[in-house]
Amino acid sequence: MIKIMRIYDNFNSLNNENRILVDRLWPRGIKRNTKKVDLWLKNIGPSNELRKWFSHDPLKWTKFKEKYIKELKINKDLDKLVRIAKNEGSIILVYASKDEKHNNAVVLLSVLKKKLGKEFI
Repeated sequence: MIKIMRIYDNFNSLNNENRILVDRLWPRGIKRNTKKVDLWLKNIGPSNELRKWFSHDPLKWTKFKEKYIKELKINKDLDKLVRIAKNEGSIILVYASKDEKHNNAVVLLSVLKKKLGKEFI
C-alpha cells in the first residue's frame, strides 16, 4: 500500500511503514535526524525550475502535472522508488506542501499507481 502524508502531520499512529520524503528541498522546521523520514529521495521531486514556476498555484496544476510527469519519465529515482514499493509493500510518500490536493506527492502517487498496479495502492 502506498499513501501520502504531510511531514507536519502526526506520525505516531503509523506502524513500520517506510516514510520517503519526495520533496527536492528539506522541509522548514523539521530536524534532519527526525524519525518522520526513513529516506530522502530529493531528486524525485520536481526540478527547481518547475517547482519555482508552479509556486503551488492551483491555476497551474494541470500544466504542472504534465510537466512533472514528463520529468519523471527520465528520472532514475522513479525506478528506485518502484523497487522500494515492491520490496516494502507499504510506503508513505512524505511531502511538505500545505496544499494537500495540488502537490508533487499527489502526482507521484498517480504515476506509481500506473506502474505498480492496483494491488499496491
